[in-house]
Amino acid sequence: MSHDAEHRWSEAREILAVRLDTIGDVLMTGPALRALKSVRGDRRLTLLTSSSGALAAQLMPCVDDVIVHEASWMKPAAGGSDPGADTRLIAELTGRGFDAAAIFTVYSQSPLPAALTCHLAGIPVRLAHCREKPYGLLTDWLPELEPEQLVRHEVRRQLDLVAATGARTGDENLSLEVPQAARARVDGILERLEPGAGGDWAVVHPGSTAASRRYPPGMYAEACERLVRHGISVVFTGDRSERELVDEIRSRMTTDSPSLAGELDLAELAALLAAAPVLVAGNTGPVHVAASVGTPVVDLYALTNPQHTPWGVPSRVLFQDVPCRWCYSSVCPEGHHRCLRGVSPEEVADATVTLLSAQAG
Repeated sequence: MSHDAEHRWSEAREILAVRLDTIGDVLMTGPALRALKSVRGDRRLTLLTSSSGALAAQLMPCVDDVIVHEASWMKPAAGGSDPGADTRLIAELTGRGFDAAAIFTVYSQSPLPAALTCHLAGIPVRLAHCREKPYGLLTDWLPELEPEQLVRHEVRRQLDLVAATGARTGDENLSLEVPQAARARVDGILERLEPGAGGDWAVVHPGSTAASRRYPPGMYAEACERLVRHGISVVFTGDRSERELVDEIRSRMTTDSPSLAGELDLAELAALLAAAPVLVAGNTGPVHVAASVGTPVVDLYALTNPQHTPWGVPSRVLFQDVPCRWCYSSVCPEGHHRCLRGVSPEEVADATVTLLSAQAG
């Protein structure tokens, strides 16, 4: 990118960051957002994101303001898209008077709908990775090289994008700020549950919004039983929609393990994970919450996307390699789910024990 582009970005005070995905994606964009914010002391950073992404943004100190929008060019909402909402968004962005917009996408997404929105809102400087030639929709852009020429972790991808404007950070870790009220409530829960009273303990989060990223309930139950036999007690988490899944796993176990499914908001989940010795989960948002508070992760990693492994924390990433890897599908297109089913419960338990032992040592 040219020296003139770096100068334009160094002069910009009001920045719009566009990341319209969910919690994990916003958290993985955090280091890049922090780099953008740190360029000048008077810079304000507003994040345009989804309703779930906003939950993460509220815990990120580098984000000054949040605009929530369920974009029609992203995964469609249950009720369908509303063209009027896009029109209202353009009007709101126009009124905010942003100096520049950085558009963050995964490589399978086009930045051009967001770029057009920012262009129509009169934001004069617009940055993104782009596969197509964007002409006037982007003033600054990096050619899309993924996946043909390289594949980067999602965190590195977004850091590389903002580095092209001269924005860099010495701290590339994920981070979020856990409110004291959330810590206090979780402290009370842990006093009641007393996990690890006879040894160590682990948080197990079995759910995921995508069926392709869920380890089978029976195998989860067996893995958790093995953990208990190793002297590691288990605390289950999940949102309200995952209570039934958690209860199914618990019903298959002979030992009683508490469930907090549906009882914690995101800040409280972060507080719980900050207190936990380890998280066992699939490749879903809580993995990145754990990484943001420095908690080790055993990640049952469905091979849907190569870019979302735990970042910056001790981890064990478990999968069975398959020819159909990197399918980018919410439902296993082959129907066999072998990338996860090929991971035995014994492997899950052994990886957890090994990770805990390494931290203790």
